[in-house]
Amino acid sequence: MSTRGPDGAGPGGRPPRTPRESPARRGSAGPGGRPSATSRESPARRDTPPARPPSPASAGLGHDPDDFDVDDDRDSLIDVPGGVRLQKVLAAAGVGSRRHCEELIGEGRVEVDGETVRRFGARVDPQHQIIRVDGMRIPSRQDLVYLALNKPAGVLTTMSDDRGRPTIADFLGDYPERLYHVGRLDYDTEGLMLLMNDGELAHRLAHPSYGVLKTYLADVPGPLPRDVGRRLLSGVELEDGVASADKFRVVEQAGSRALVELTLHEGRKHIVRRMLAEVGHPVSRLVRTHVGPIALGSQRPGTTRPLTTREIGELYAAVGL
Repeated sequence: MSTRGPDGAGPGGRPPRTPRESPARRGSAGPGGRPSATSRESPARRDTPPARPPSPASAGLGHDPDDFDVDDDRDSLIDVPGGVRLQKVLAAAGVGSRRHCEELIGEGRVEVDGETVRRFGARVDPQHQIIRVDGMRIPSRQDLVYLALNKPAGVLTTMSDDRGRPTIADFLGDYPERLYHVGRLDYDTEGLMLLMNDGELAHRLAHPSYGVLKTYLADVPGPLPRDVGRRLLSGVELEDGVASADKFRVVEQAGSRALVELTLHEGRKHIVRRMLAEVGHPVSRLVRTHVGPIALGSQRPGTTRPLTTREIGELYAAVGL
C-alpha cells in the first residue's frame, strides 16, 4: 500500500525530494547567473599560433650557422641544393661576423637575385647568384681578387717585358690568379692602378662608355693664365680629336711651378700630358690619385693592398653591376 498522498506527497504530507542537479552539469551559468569556472574558455586553450622558435641571433647561438635551421615562409627564394648558408657567404665576403650577418638578414637588408631574404638558413650559390646588402652588391665569389697598386714611375703597365724592364708584375707577389690591369699608366706616370681577375668589372671600368672618372695631379710650369681651366673644360683640339676635362682646379702656385688637378672619363694614350701641353703647360710629373670611388690616399709607392668589401661594391655600382 502506498504511503504517498494524492499529490505525490511523502509521509507527513511533505513533497518528495527531487535529485539536485550538480553545478558541473548545469549549462554555463553558475551561482548568480555567472558562467561557471569549468565552462569558461581557458585563455591557454584559445586559438593562438604556436610560438616560433627563437632566432639564432636572439638565442645567442649565432656563431654557428648549424645551430638552427629556420625553415619558414618569410620569402619565396628557392634554396640551392648543396648551396652555402647565406650568413656564411656574407661573413666570408667581409660583411661582418656571422652574428652581424644574421641580424642583417633578419632586418630584411639582404637580397639574393633581387629577392629579399629573411631566413637564416637560406642556401645560395655564391658563384652565380648576385647578393646585395643595403642595395650594394658584395663580392661573393671567393676566387676573385681585387687589388690597388701604387705604381712607381719607370715601370711598364704589363706583366712581362722581353727587354727586362720593370713591370707591374714585379709588385704583385705570388698571386696564382691571372690579374687584369684596369686601363694603363704611362711608363713615367705613377699612382693608382686597379688589378683584378673579375673580367666583366675590369672591362666596364676601362671602357669610356661607362664614364668612370680618373683624377690626376700634374706638376706644370707656372704661372697659369686665368683662362687655362676654361679651355681644358671646353675642350682642346688634339691630333686624334677634341679632348676635354670633366673637372679642373689649381691646387697651388708658387713662382714658376704650379700643381693642378684634372678629372677625365676617357683614357686615350698620354691624354693628360697632351692636353696640358696643348695649353702651353707641359707636365713634369703626373700622379693618378683616383679611379672612380677608389682613392690612392697615403699608400706607399710600389705597394699593393686588397680592396675592401665596400670599395668593391662601389665599383660595381659605378658601372651598373
